[in-house]
Amino acid sequence: MESAILGIEGKIDELLVVLDEDIRHVRASLLRLDELRGLVVKRDQAALGRLLEKIREESQEYSLNESKRESMRMGFAAALRCGVGDMTLSRLESVLGDEKRIEVAQRKVELRSLTEKLQREHAKTAMLLSDCARFNSALLRGILGIGNTGTTTYGSDGVRRVQSNSVFVSLQF
Repeated sequence: MESAILGIEGKIDELLVVLDEDIRHVRASLLRLDELRGLVVKRDQAALGRLLEKIREESQEYSLNESKRESMRMGFAAALRCGVGDMTLSRLESVLGDEKRIEVAQRKVELRSLTEKLQREHAKTAMLLSDCARFNSALLRGILGIGNTGTTTYGSDGVRRVQSNSVFVSLQF
C-alpha cells in the first residue's frame, strides 16, 4: 500500500493541472451564461449564434480534460483498491502528505463553490428562457387569436366588450 501511495503522490501534480483546468472551465461557463442572458435580453441573434458556436468549440476542447480526469480517477481507484465511483478528492486527500493534501483541498473547495454558483446561474438562465418562451407564446396567441373563443376588452368608459371574431388588428375605436 505504501508503494501505491508513493505512486499517487507522483501523479498529484498532474491532477492539480486537471483540476485547475476544471476551475478555468467552470469560470468560463459562468461568464458564458451571463453573456447568454445579456444577448437574449438584447435579442442579438448574430452574437447569440457566435456565442453558441464558441461554446460548442470550447466543449469539444474541454472533453480532453474530462477524459484525463476520468483516467486519473481510475488509476487512483486501482491504487487505493476502491471502486471508481468511490474515488473522490476527499478519499484521495486522506492518503496524501500535508502539502499535497492542502493543495487538493483548496482546489476541491474552489470547485465546490464555483459549481454551486454555476447551478444558481444555470437556474437563473433557465428561468429567463422559460419566461421568454412564455411571453413569446402569449404574444403570438394574442396576435393570431389562437385559442380565443372571445376576447374581452374594456373601453375607456369601463364597459365590457367581447370580440368573438379573430382579427389581426382591431380598428374599432
